[in-house]
Amino acid sequence: MSDTPLKTSIVSWGWTLSAFLLISYLICVGFGLLSPEQFRMHEAWAPWLPGFEWLTLTGFMAGAIGSFLYGWYIAVLAVPLYRFFQGRSR
Repeated sequence: MSDTPLKTSIVSWGWTLSAFLLISYLICVGFGLLSPEQFRMHEAWAPWLPGFEWLTLTGFMAGAIGSFLYGWYIAVLAVPLYRFFQGRSR
C-alpha cells in the first residue's frame, strides 16, 4: 500500500468503503422489508445515521447518503494513520 501515492490510496479506499457500507445499508433495508419486525436492523442503523427514519423516502435517502459518507470519513482518517504507523514500525 505504501508504493502508491497517499491521495490514490485514500480515493481507492474511499470508494471501496463507501460502496461496502452503502451495499450493507441497502441489504439491511431490504432485509427489514422482508423480515418480521423483531428481526429488523433499522434500529441498529438509526443512531449512526442522522436523519434516518424507517420507511420514509427522506429517511432512506439520509441513510444512504450517510452510509456513503462514512466510507469516505473512514478512508480519510484510516489511510494516513495506517501509513504513519506502518512507517514507524520499520
